[in-house]
Amino acid sequence: MRPIYQNDVIQIELTNACHLSCRHCTRHLGHHRNTFFMTLDFAEQAIDSLEGFPGTIGMMGGEPAMHPKFDDMLDLWERKVPREKRGFWTAGFKWDKYEKRIYEVFDKKQIHYNDHIAYDGRHTPLLVAIDDVVHDEELKRELIEKCGFQEHWSASITPKGGFFCEIAASLDWLMEGPGGYPVERGWWRKTPEQFQDQVKEYCGKCSGAIPMPEYTDGRGGRDGPTVEAISKSNLERLTALGSPKVARGHYELWDREITREDAEKWDTRNRRGFRTFVARSPEDVTAAVASHAACPSAQDVANRFKPVKRSA
Repeated sequence: MRPIYQNDVIQIELTNACHLSCRHCTRHLGHHRNTFFMTLDFAEQAIDSLEGFPGTIGMMGGEPAMHPKFDDMLDLWERKVPREKRGFWTAGFKWDKYEKRIYEVFDKKQIHYNDHIAYDGRHTPLLVAIDDVVHDEELKRELIEKCGFQEHWSASITPKGGFFCEIAASLDWLMEGPGGYPVERGWWRKTPEQFQDQVKEYCGKCSGAIPMPEYTDGRGGRDGPTVEAISKSNLERLTALGSPKVARGHYELWDREITREDAEKWDTRNRRGFRTFVARSPEDVTAAVASHAACPSAQDVANRFKPVKRSA
């Protein structure tokens, strides 16, 4: 595991609301019973807490443009964050309305735009708890230690505090966890030895470290309900917490053990997370789609991912 201070980006999560419903979303969209919107004061506190952090300070969600004070958040990043350190992640919500202002605040190379229209967006499951499916304790430790998300993605700040991993931050909100580290100057300097409490709390519930197949993201739910793989203990947790997605039956129970032989089929050290399609602008998305022969039809995708409910 890498120290938090070695992250290229620390995301400030303005909201967990989104207009899309991608399969296996890193923010577990579709399972939340309630939505948060970070206050302006807390967002400013989050930025201040990253004083001295050498990497990018990201504005992210969910979909950040859904925040009711999005204009004010843009003003805040412009005022508080050096331009070369500003990053923005969006699925294009109200892009026509905000495009000009977004380009005023962020350099184009720091705008990560993916509206999930491109057909080859890929996600791996995140709710297959490693504690459920990896019975070899040594293998489990090895996989968590070299988790591709923790090695290559971002630490995160939500209204509940600071987290060593953005998926851990999402799990904390979803599972009504204990919250993160106090958002105060220097919290991001923690080493792996210092954030083992969060590793213990969240990694066992996650499948980010497990070598698993990738699945289409369902084009953000445009092709019908998205069905997610969930293991037994997480299914029990989500049922008890009232997950709307589970209640609708949009899941499949994953009960297959992951062995060392399975793990050796994938080079997890080189996997950079769950998405093989990367776009930085609407023009990039258009070019990516045009470079392929055709997207699968909505009906074809829907037929492959019809909701299936199985008993736990």
